[in-house]
Amino acid sequence: MAETAEEIRARKEREKDELYALDISGVEWHSAPGTEEHEERVEIAHLPGGAVAMRSSLDPDTVLRYTEAEWRAFVLGARDGEFDLEPAPGDGGAVPASE
Repeated sequence: MAETAEEIRARKEREKDELYALDISGVEWHSAPGTEEHEERVEIAHLPGGAVAMRSSLDPDTVLRYTEAEWRAFVLGARDGEFDLEPAPGDGGAVPASE
């Protein structure tokens, strides 16, 4: 039997609560290759069940957590160009995503 919208919402809320209840004090954080320790960068840590934690190197106490499904959707969207930034008006230095 398929879940109702309300059941799906409740399940996802439970998953998020469980994810944020995890103790991640001992996780290993990874950042993109080639970045220096003093540079601003995004860091990720792999969590149980395929979940992922993400933070900024400049604000390591603020950690976002994503379920496996959320992370997979984000990665696929990023690979597909969904998050490519368009140049802002007056931002002469930005290069359009299509170039």
